[in-house]
Amino acid sequence: MGITILTISTTIPSLRPPKCAADSDSCIPATGKQLTVLYAALYLTALGTGGLKSSVSGFGSDQFDESDRSERKRMVEFFNWFFFFINVGSLGAVTVLVYIQDNIGRKWGYGICACAIVIGLVVFLSGTRRYRFKKLMGSPLTQIATVLVAAWRKRRLDVPSDSSLLFNGAAAEASSKKKKQQLPHSKEFRFLDKAAVKEAGSSTWRGNKWNLCTLTDVEEVKLVVRMLPTWATTIMFWTVYAQMTTFSVSQATTLDRHIGSFEIPAASLTVFFVGSILLTVPIYDRIITPLCRRFLGNPHGLTPLQRIAVGLVLSIIAMAAAALTEMRRLHVAEIHGATQGRVAAAVPMSVFWLIPQFLLVGAGEAFTYIGQLDFFLRECPKGMKTMSTGLFLSTLSLGFFVSSILVTVVHKVTGHEKPWLADNLNQGRLYDFYWLLMILSMFNLVIFLFCSTRYVYKEKRLADMGIELEDTDDLVCH
Repeated sequence: MGITILTISTTIPSLRPPKCAADSDSCIPATGKQLTVLYAALYLTALGTGGLKSSVSGFGSDQFDESDRSERKRMVEFFNWFFFFINVGSLGAVTVLVYIQDNIGRKWGYGICACAIVIGLVVFLSGTRRYRFKKLMGSPLTQIATVLVAAWRKRRLDVPSDSSLLFNGAAAEASSKKKKQQLPHSKEFRFLDKAAVKEAGSSTWRGNKWNLCTLTDVEEVKLVVRMLPTWATTIMFWTVYAQMTTFSVSQATTLDRHIGSFEIPAASLTVFFVGSILLTVPIYDRIITPLCRRFLGNPHGLTPLQRIAVGLVLSIIAMAAAALTEMRRLHVAEIHGATQGRVAAAVPMSVFWLIPQFLLVGAGEAFTYIGQLDFFLRECPKGMKTMSTGLFLSTLSLGFFVSSILVTVVHKVTGHEKPWLADNLNQGRLYDFYWLLMILSMFNLVIFLFCSTRYVYKEKRLADMGIELEDTDDLVCH
């Protein structure tokens, strides 16, 4: 609906302000009605995108039985190619659609998007009879809240040393016909165990769930808590990623972007970024994964945490490359006297010097994004896949938020005399900002490695207890 409204608003003259005259210093502003239509379209698009992104990967993983080894292997491949085709769409957007919008008209660009979405919806609905659907069993946020509240209410109680004395909820699940896979008791986060401590006089499960939770519910919340260090330490990657669409593009505007008589738009350098992703995914799937199977004995290639680690390392190298390139760009600018004025003057240096940082961050995204997606969907409790996907996607938005905070802090600290981030890039010290990001990323990597080396995967945790991973189709919900 959002894209359709955008298409209509760019087609009907009364729904958009007139174009600015080439010889005029002022333009006719949009009316209240026109702005209302525009904001309605944008908010509907954002709402739809948020719902789609948080659900589609979880729904896709539901189509595979994790208790079956062959299907689990195919699920990992699904994540690879799912991300690959997302970026095929991105490549088409920054090339074909940008050309159509600039040379034919925005209504054609939005119209093509609307038609593509309709075609995609029809194809998606055509497979309805083949999909595996999982029954809903309540909100995961409610489960987390009940465990936290129950543990806090019983904070003065002692946790029994024998975990068999904790409420396991067998009778509750038998009578409610909501059978969950029983999870073994773990020794971490013992405070949460208080939620499953039975108080005197509460011998049955039919008490208030805000007072007494099952051990399995508690252990599922612990699974979420164990994922939080990985969640926190992946935010820094997306802070680095944010520079590719901001300062790196600003750098490109000052460089020579000509190939013969053709000038590359500065924003179109993201083609190299997306192209790097499209190359990395098949290389990983066809070359790296077989090598890992042969030499590391891992049938799935690198583990999710190993993939994230590779992405973090690539982001560090990318920031080093960006800083060195910026130092060279400023050196060339000083030699040719391009450091004066309020606006950054053109620097006689090829824009292709920026390609390494785009390629490195693009490859890093391929490893980090797929590693995060695999980790958060594989390690989350069965009934919390959509919430876990939302947790993963929040690292992207938080990365941009942290980037904004860093920019603000750097502006205030470096002042106006020798600013790192000057309005005129030729007068600033952007390379110092890149060095700062590299140092922060290195500290972040150390913390990530400290946490990840101590992390025990859910499958291994169950296997050590002699429990097989089940695919409880009647329970998994979003």
